[in-house]
Amino acid sequence: MDLGLTGRTFVVTAASGGLGRATAEVLVAEGARVVLVARRAEVLAEAVEQLGGERAVALPADLTDPGTAERACRLALEAFGSLDGAMVSVGGPPKGSALGTTEEQWHDAFDSVFLPALRVSRTVLEHATRPDVALAWVLSSTSKQPLPQMAISNGLRPGLGLLVKQLADEVGPQGARVVGLMPGTISTERITYLHAQSEDPAAAREAAARSVPLRRLGEPAEFARVAAFALSPAASYLTGCLLPVDGGVMRVL
Repeated sequence: MDLGLTGRTFVVTAASGGLGRATAEVLVAEGARVVLVARRAEVLAEAVEQLGGERAVALPADLTDPGTAERACRLALEAFGSLDGAMVSVGGPPKGSALGTTEEQWHDAFDSVFLPALRVSRTVLEHATRPDVALAWVLSSTSKQPLPQMAISNGLRPGLGLLVKQLADEVGPQGARVVGLMPGTISTERITYLHAQSEDPAAAREAAARSVPLRRLGEPAEFARVAAFALSPAASYLTGCLLPVDGGVMRVL
């Protein structure tokens, strides 16, 4: 199926690795152009070399900087002459209990997890070169059900999930779309880090795989293909919803 992505341009955040990098690769393979945003300049340079300078440009920056979204959108217009949407992925917050998480940690997470999705989306909508803008927010299963010792994620992600619906209502009349993606346990640096916090990382990984109906962890490319579809014109009637990409783990409807 032709996704209709040829010639479209997307801002992709957290693009130096994991889900962001994988999504950028699929978008480029489908004919799109990408602006890669992340903090690791050297890794971004390697990504641009792999994807091709005619298809990808990099912006080494931190999403907590209020000016990053504006610079990313302007770079898209300068490099490719168009801007059609964004996939907003951010680093996950630290583990912790509800009462054991400090106010400073809550504030930091709000600035790094919650605000970037709104800031990037608002700026992309302001600079978009066509009405059918497509936005995808990378959320988590905590948008619908809590995870143990993930108080910050449990507190912030459901709010972002509801904002997907509200933003979709607000921009829908202009032809724009917004979706939330809820990755399960995907083999990324983030998941490796979380497993490493346990006494036996290998056992933690095996237990995570056993908890998945498919009995394995997901691969970044499997998530990326869903993200690319959701951002594409092929998904033109898909908006205001949260899509689990978790191998069947989620137990809620």
